Amino acid sequence: MLFDLLERLSSLTRVWFRQHPLLADLQPIQLSALLYLARCNRYSNTPLAVTEYLGLTKGTVSQSLKALEAKGLLVKTQDVRDKRSVHLALTPAARELLASVMPPDFLAAAAQRMGAQAQALEGLLSDLLRNIQRHENVPGFGLCKTCRFHRTTTKGGFCELTQEPLTAPERELICREHQLAEPVEE
Repeated sequence: MLFDLLERLSSLTRVWFRQHPLLADLQPIQLSALLYLARCNRYSNTPLAVTEYLGLTKGTVSQSLKALEAKGLLVKTQDVRDKRSVHLALTPAARELLASVMPPDFLAAAAQRMGAQAQALEGLLSDLLRNIQRHENVPGFGLCKTCRFHRTTTKGGFCELTQEPLTAPERELICREHQLAEPVEE
């Protein structure tokens, strides 16, 4: 039953994206890559991280990223420390596109109609995701602020893994190095 519900919601979302006039020129994988890059941090905006997040082959992701770059939605920059690494950034046009289609209208309207139940559902789905991540062999890719390496500071945060300060907005971004904090035993 849970699988059926999640699959149906995913299907409705894919249909909505396919039918949206602003997204007519994008393949589903290209949209998924843009959505990920809009939400990931500076440690996670590489082609390899996109590949891992989407769970696809390097070749498929590489071709999709080239297409997004050709459409003017993505720029690649060389890492200043490691010249072999490339970072991906959305262009203003890509950010504008995503802002105009996210969240999907049908989902925002349904959540508004549900009121407090929508917040409770979001919490339950977050719990479900954390449970799967904790007990299955899947990459973490969680929000920085929920990572075991994150520490809150007066200026935002600090990553104990990278030993670097984080701004307040960075705490809200997806990180590929994310590891769930151990649950507190009661």
